[in-house]
Amino acid sequence: MKKMIWIVASLLVLVTSCKKEAEKQAETKDGIYAESGYPIEPVNIQNVKIKDEFWLPIIQRVQEKTIEYALEKCREEGRFDNFLIAGGKMEGSVKGAMPFDDTDVYKIIEGASNSLISAPNPKLETLLDSLVSIIKVGQEADGYLTTWRTIDPANPPANWVNVEKGERWESLAASHELYNAGHLFEAAVVHHKATGKRNFLDIAIKNADLMVETFGEGEGKIAAVPGHQIIETGLIQMYQSTGKKEYFDLAKYFLDHRGKPEHHELFGAYSQDHLPVVDQDEVVGHAVRAVYMYAAMTDIAAIEKDSAYLKAVNALWDNMVNKKMYITGGIGAKHDGEAFGENYELPNLTAYNETCASIGDVYWNHRLHNLTGDVKYFDVIERTLYNGLISGLSLDGQKFFYPNALESDGVYKFNQGACTRKDWFDCSCCPTNVIRFIPAMPGLIYSKQDNTLFVNLYSANTAKVELMNHTVAVEQETSYPWNGKVKFTVKPDEAGEFTIKLRIPGWARNEVLPGDLYQYASKDEAANKLFLNGEQLEGVVDNGYFTVTRTWEPGDEVELEFPMSVRKVIANPMVEEDKGKMSLEYGPVVYAVEEIDNKGKFDDIQLSANEEFKVEMQPDLLKGVNTISNEKLTAIPYYVWSNRGIGKMKVWLPTEKQGNY
Repeated sequence: MKKMIWIVASLLVLVTSCKKEAEKQAETKDGIYAESGYPIEPVNIQNVKIKDEFWLPIIQRVQEKTIEYALEKCREEGRFDNFLIAGGKMEGSVKGAMPFDDTDVYKIIEGASNSLISAPNPKLETLLDSLVSIIKVGQEADGYLTTWRTIDPANPPANWVNVEKGERWESLAASHELYNAGHLFEAAVVHHKATGKRNFLDIAIKNADLMVETFGEGEGKIAAVPGHQIIETGLIQMYQSTGKKEYFDLAKYFLDHRGKPEHHELFGAYSQDHLPVVDQDEVVGHAVRAVYMYAAMTDIAAIEKDSAYLKAVNALWDNMVNKKMYITGGIGAKHDGEAFGENYELPNLTAYNETCASIGDVYWNHRLHNLTGDVKYFDVIERTLYNGLISGLSLDGQKFFYPNALESDGVYKFNQGACTRKDWFDCSCCPTNVIRFIPAMPGLIYSKQDNTLFVNLYSANTAKVELMNHTVAVEQETSYPWNGKVKFTVKPDEAGEFTIKLRIPGWARNEVLPGDLYQYASKDEAANKLFLNGEQLEGVVDNGYFTVTRTWEPGDEVELEFPMSVRKVIANPMVEEDKGKMSLEYGPVVYAVEEIDNKGKFDDIQLSANEEFKVEMQPDLLKGVNTISNEKLTAIPYYVWSNRGIGKMKVWLPTEKQGNY
């Protein structure tokens, strides 16, 4: 933390006029909040205290190492300088490689703000005030905020050749001016929630007001849509934070006019601008842009009860999960365009699976669960979380995967690298997206609706939940995902009736993912069990949840047992790449074989139908993991591969008799 404060303090010498800016901001703990439109509400991370041996170290790694590391990288590469140069506080030309470099600073603030929501930290809050002061310097008088254009619009960032040289808004397909705004808005809303201060929110409001004045229908306005989506969810969050309906209306305008050639020259399928959004039923194009857009469409469906939008997002979700999702939850098969492939096109060695896409997919699926309460959305979230998302961060918190391939020959590389994690990227969207996401992970664990508490994920924690008629404290004890036993202690403020819904994970219901893209080679017949105060309860399963409605007493204990065994997974025969192959799982964790554990036999590994394995916790291996092993192989969790140097790896293993499974 001392180093982080030093990093920013060294920059603030150049902006002494802004040093006291944040201190003068009025604190407004009680903002104006518009209705979200979602019937189910996540339990705020402020009320969920993680003590888990799996997730707590990952969260702490981001808070204590990755944030500091990313700030130093931003300093080295001129992210802060650009704001100062734009505001005339420093001489120089545009620094960095990308027109969206500003967003790295925003995402770091968002992640750090989520940390503040979980636990007050005056030093961290002071650091964020310093960062906000730097950002304010770069904002133009009318609210415009994209530093490279303010500095020198005729000379875009060094490595970016697709941007026209000239006025604002000229090249929305590539300039990322609206993408920058989206991340600004989302970060500012979280910062306001965390601190109650308006210093960052006011910057965002000024920029959002400019967007409302600039885009839409009417004299002098620009009829256009963004090339890279995220401003839509950002505007909706600004609406929910401030109550200003114009922000929501502009978000819906951008979505309503996408894919309409009579409105603007279309960007095409790469940007999901090939058809009106309500007519889209196949996920195509750049995967990150897509899931950000689908998240905004879900917001519209929830807030306006829009059946056309809901029908479209349901069709898009079905296509993605049934035909275009990897076993790790990753999405975006193709290097070319960082895009979804054709139906069932799921290569392993060249899989793209951008970390940002996994994060955006979790955001989307969380919204869908908040709208419907359907267990299937958390089946996707859990698979993504434990596999294709946290694989993007190394165990030391300072190396990253941009793509997350399912196979490595130890040599093949493309774009941002494939066979090893890198310490940074010219396009550093994934490291900073991990920073903004991981500290907010506890907000996925619980949800509530009226007098119902949803338990979505299993992680040791204590939580306080305000239901309609009760305040309930919950303590969860578990070693999940390494075993399937969970114990809850329920402590309502006083005895009373309410409902607790405890999710039965998809893997424990013999479902790899919703749909038929993957299936287990054999059914696990072991029963999932629920105990209340030591007595087993029967017949309380409702649509994938153990559901218990009763008069709860302080100190009531609920215990769950989800039997775990090594499971073999096979892919739909339409997936050519995986024919005659199986992958291995244990609980929610997908496994991989890595050359370092299988020297001399890696290329010869094959699985048979009657394969048996030993599962063993290795506390000194890769920060503590369960390994799967027998005389043929040793497998480790996929998310920890490539933490011991460059080598071969694969998730899908050939079977001894191809075509039998």
